[in-house]
Amino acid sequence: MEDPMYSLQDVIRCDLCETPVPPKHCDICHIHLCEACMEEHLSDESKDHYIVPFKMRGIAPKCTKHSTKVCKKLCTTCNIPVCRLCVASRKHKQHKKEDILTLFETKRKLMQKDLQDLEKSIYPRYQEAATNIPVQRADVNKRSQKLTTALDKQGEALHTEIDTIIQGMKSDIDDMDAQHIAAIDRQEVAINHTITEITQAILNLKRLLERLQDKLDTSDVCLVSEYTSRTEEFRDFPAWFQATLPTFTPQEINREQIHQQIGSLSELAITFLLDEPRILTDIQTEYKEGLHSVSCLSDSELWTCGDNDNILRLYNLQGELLRSVQTKSENWPLDIAVTRSGDLVYTDYVDRSINLVSGTQIQTLITLRGWRPWYLCSTSSGDLLVIMTTDDWKQTKVVRYSGYTVKQSIQWDDQGNKLYTSGGYKYLSENRNSDICVADFAARAVVVVSAAGKLRFRYTGPSSTPRESFRPHGITTDSQANILTSDNHRIHIIDQDGLFLRYIHNWGLQDPGGLCVDSRDNLFVAEYNTCKVKKLQYYK
Repeated sequence: MEDPMYSLQDVIRCDLCETPVPPKHCDICHIHLCEACMEEHLSDESKDHYIVPFKMRGIAPKCTKHSTKVCKKLCTTCNIPVCRLCVASRKHKQHKKEDILTLFETKRKLMQKDLQDLEKSIYPRYQEAATNIPVQRADVNKRSQKLTTALDKQGEALHTEIDTIIQGMKSDIDDMDAQHIAAIDRQEVAINHTITEITQAILNLKRLLERLQDKLDTSDVCLVSEYTSRTEEFRDFPAWFQATLPTFTPQEINREQIHQQIGSLSELAITFLLDEPRILTDIQTEYKEGLHSVSCLSDSELWTCGDNDNILRLYNLQGELLRSVQTKSENWPLDIAVTRSGDLVYTDYVDRSINLVSGTQIQTLITLRGWRPWYLCSTSSGDLLVIMTTDDWKQTKVVRYSGYTVKQSIQWDDQGNKLYTSGGYKYLSENRNSDICVADFAARAVVVVSAAGKLRFRYTGPSSTPRESFRPHGITTDSQANILTSDNHRIHIIDQDGLFLRYIHNWGLQDPGGLCVDSRDNLFVAEYNTCKVKKLQYYK
């Protein structure tokens, strides 16, 4: 709104000297005053005066108890304006009072700051979240369709397998039928052949017996003499066989076994981020400066390392030092990670090595040439991801190791551009969906690529926050596939697709650096300057 001091056709002037645009106003005498005339006006002690900035004229209300007085104070206990006589009265004597002008100015600044925060920061975040609601709903349908498609595919595969087995058994039945019919056919041929012979034998016997009833001659005597009985020969049934007929014994349908064959469907888990994260544990480590990495060995033990200190230290949640291990080269380690087997690995930037701590032994796993290792993480598959730079700091890449073997190298996007800036601090972590997440301090971004090395997105802070203020340091991921990254005195929580969810800040955190989470999604934060490790609960 345009200031009435300038908007009137005639410029407002000092009521005493006509100086234009007077900066002051006496709220009791109701006159405008320039700086020079203000002291002259106050010198008139025959009555009260209350000088206020011109823009705040009319701020002092008339006292409801003393009509000739104006209220310069506010009784904050009663929340009413009070004049000088009220202030001295018994009713307000012990109450807390504030100068109305000071109070108004303080509140005005607060309201201006709140307005700026609401318009520039808070409202855009809610607006962004509201915009994302339809996307989340659509994602529910997409994921549901994906699950349904996978189930249909598995069902088709099982049906195909069952149909193949049933068809094979039917084919076996056909083969057995063919064998049975062939045996019957052989029996039929043998029986028919024997029937023919029996028929001929019967005919021959009848003829011979008829001739024996008549007069015998010499030839008949010879025929009778040559006769041999074939009854026993015919008594044995020709080509006789027995067949054990096939049977089908259906198995009782076991739903549990079928369910195991189909696979399992995990349950829906809905968790909510706490409005006020809680600090559960506060561990003071023995490092003197620059605590930069923390890695969970278990839910109750964690490894740490820091700047200018060549000792790796293992603490429990009570802050007790359980183990101390000096690095093999006596150089200070740049980063640490716990493997799936529970061993500790660390990078040695100076001698270009990646080392394994197992029990009391330290083994050098990998020594690089032309490159220097920075930060690393152990993946769910047991591989190691290492981010490294060339000696001249002109190139940076993420390398996946399976044992001693390079399995993958990630350096460029599909257009041949660098995925990561040259040099600078870069923490990394693997997401639950196998995405590789890098906190690139120099780029002021979290760079996320798929397991295949394809760029998924770059997170540069909430849209309402200037990119220049975003300085990602440590990074970790949780069971919900959310990504957490430390930035100055706060921690950003973003989802697996790069959507900002909320901050963890103003909860006693100071210079958060390295991050890790345990199996229950409790967050461990290494404070760089205080050298403390703080355990936070941020889910409910």
